[in-house]
Amino acid sequence: MGTIDGLDLGTYGIYTFDFEHLSAAGMREAIRELEDQGWRAFWFPEVGGHEALTQAGNLLAATDRMHIVNAIAQIGPRSPGATHGGAALLAQAYPDRHLLGLGVGAIARKPLAAMAEYLDELDALAADGRPPIRRILAAYGPRMLELARDRGAGAHTYHVTVSHTEQAREILGPNSFLGVEHAVLFETDPDRAREIAREHLVPYLSTPYNLAKFHRLGYTEADTSGGGSDRIVDDLVFWGEPDSIADRLRDHIEAGADHVAVQVIGVEPGRSAVAQWRTLAETLLPQPISA
Repeated sequence: MGTIDGLDLGTYGIYTFDFEHLSAAGMREAIRELEDQGWRAFWFPEVGGHEALTQAGNLLAATDRMHIVNAIAQIGPRSPGATHGGAALLAQAYPDRHLLGLGVGAIARKPLAAMAEYLDELDALAADGRPPIRRILAAYGPRMLELARDRGAGAHTYHVTVSHTEQAREILGPNSFLGVEHAVLFETDPDRAREIAREHLVPYLSTPYNLAKFHRLGYTEADTSGGGSDRIVDDLVFWGEPDSIADRLRDHIEAGADHVAVQVIGVEPGRSAVAQWRTLAETLLPQPISA
């Protein structure tokens, strides 16, 4: 469980946007803390902060065992040649510790066609004698999942339900990797938990491609409007006590995920999620936490 082409990511990892706004030194300090807690994989996006591959290199240099996953590196900001060159150098410098996750991001062209063309150019570089790069694709809909199966090592999904994980596994088949991000919130009061979760979900309940994803899963307009129904909020953000959160995360594994990248939300601005990450490590990870 959690293995992809020689990389053992473990069953659970950490996903966060927080590093986008940390200094290089701050990132190094935080990633070392995560490694000390026993985490084997760290996932981060590219959303206008640090350049994706440079940030991956900084994190790899600061750790000894941690697997660093671009989730995602957007295909718009860099050419296939730049992506291949950067990822190839990371693979050489840190063997079997970097995983390139590619996603369409905010480009104007049709996502499926844009990704297929980008992969064509990456494959052409490999055909010229450059080393192939291990890659996964951000994928939600059936056709992008098929592309991830056929043109990559697997798929990375974001803000999905357990039902989506079941469907994704069926499309990917038994041999492709499936990494699933899921948001969690350490809050036991239902009203407060849903209030925080709705604030977090605003961008995802107001963009066409996310709405299409949710409607394909059977949620209605009533579920996705007005901040989201309790049903969709509870399915997209697991909240409560650590043990109950862990049980719900395990549902993704039972549904076919190879790995779950856990995103802690509800942390006050300017504060770190280190305490919550440690609690999750103590709840989810088999290895003991170092002092």
